[in-house]
Amino acid sequence: MEKQPHITEEVAQAVARAAERVTAGGVVGYPTETVWGLAARLEASERLYALKGREPDKPVQVSCLDEETARRLTEAGAAFDALAGLWPGPLTLVLPASSACPPDLAPGGWVGLRVPDHPVALALLRACGGLLATTSLNPSGQPAARTFEEAQAYGLAPLLLPDGGFPAQGLASTVVRVVGDELEVLREGALPVQSLRERLHTFSSGGM
Repeated sequence: MEKQPHITEEVAQAVARAAERVTAGGVVGYPTETVWGLAARLEASERLYALKGREPDKPVQVSCLDEETARRLTEAGAAFDALAGLWPGPLTLVLPASSACPPDLAPGGWVGLRVPDHPVALALLRACGGLLATTSLNPSGQPAARTFEEAQAYGLAPLLLPDGGFPAQGLASTVVRVVGDELEVLREGALPVQSLRERLHTFSSGGM
């Protein structure tokens, strides 16, 4: 993982307060390199559904501090090894869940995992033990929040962390399900799908 940009003491204090809220079972709004998100403890993922107005049949993802933290939640094997090298970044991998993953976050035995590439998001994950249930901040059916101001406009100002001077790019993460050596594209996003296919093919061919 590349060294992350430094966050200020003021932002670090805001992260510490947000982590206390999360630990107590609350929800926070936080910036990523893609769009703004909502985060809660894994055990409190139902709070995300309530706040966002999300349908219960649409799973939320698990954001992870790093590749090793994510690895504990999946049994994907070689495919994980190939694609997780693209983390941190705008990529959500939907993979077979391990027994360590809470069942509520792995409907049908699949879990969506992501390692964000944003200093504030990673600081929050670090302060919360490395794992958070997350989803985009916007209410269901509404556009994603690309800026702090857009996040505020959804009425969530008291829950928001500052972006620390590192604004979101405004394009959601690419989401793929890994089925054996094949990729099922669930959402085209900031990371080109072709680069994922090439990386998986190279890895399978022994080129990595």
